Parts: sequence; structure tokens; C-alpha cells
Amino acid sequence: MKEMERVVHSFLPVCNENSKVLILGTAPSVKSRENNFYYGHPQNRFWRVLAEATGAEVPKSIEEKKNFLLLKGIAVYDVIESCDIQGSSDSSIRNVVPADLSEILRITGNIPIFGNGGTAFRLYQKHQQKKTGIPMILLPSTSPANAAWNFQRLTTAWDAALKPYLD
Repeated sequence: MKEMERVVHSFLPVCNENSKVLILGTAPSVKSRENNFYYGHPQNRFWRVLAEATGAEVPKSIEEKKNFLLLKGIAVYDVIESCDIQGSSDSSIRNVVPADLSEILRITGNIPIFGNGGTAFRLYQKHQQKKTGIPMILLPSTSPANAAWNFQRLTTAWDAALKPYLD
């Protein structure tokens, strides 16, 4: 069993004044922390799902991913600024310090907020929704741990949720 580790978010949100939606995950995974960017695990389906839902090529490099998000009007960050966690297991998260979303929303305006998975959704409701005044829309997690949702089912759900805001 992996030991608990204190993790502090180490990279900036991706957003600008043209962002139309904000997608929040929980906290960066081990691979994301190693890569110093969001959804860095090769089996996380985030980039493939977003590319499919927006009709784009899957971005590869960090620079391509940033450009893709900004071009498509998608802001990305996490609900957690720091926490204790075992590896990348959301179910092990303890001692949460929530992220301050005020600067992101100052830049983007009050845009719709989506949660990538149930843990992000619950933590946002607990720590941030009262402050932002924006309800979160729950999306199924793109994590490989969410085996109940295959790629096609994920893409269909994400596409249906995001399309009204991104077109």
C-alpha cells in the first residue's frame, strides 16, 4: 500500500477571457505532477474525449494542449490546492485545502463549471460553490479507474454537456 503524501498544486490554471467553460478535476495525478500539466497519465481519456467532442486532433505536447484548450474556449484547473493522497487515488484524499477559484473567474467571468468525476463534484459543492455562486455540472470521470464508462459512452456524455456552451 502506498503511503500518504502531501501534494501541493504546482502548475497554473489554463484560462483566458475567451474561456466559455471551466472544467475542474480533483488534484493532479502522479503522472500529471511528473509532467507538470493536467491529465498526464497516458490512459486518462481527458484529451481524447475533449478532442472527439470538439472535432479536433488530440493534442500531444503541453504547448499543444494549452493552445487547444484556449482555442476551444475551455478553462482547466482543479478543486484542490493541496491535500494528503496515496498515489493518484481520489478515494484516499484527506486534509483538503480547496483551490481559490476567484482569480480564474475574474478572468473568465461567471462561466459554467463542470466537474471531471464525482470527487471533484463533491469537493466543489463542499468548499467552493457557496463562494462562486455557480452550481457545478457533474461529468463522468475520464480517469482509467472509471472502467464502467467506455470511451464512446464518455464522449457522448461530455459532448452533450459541453456542446451548448462551446458552439
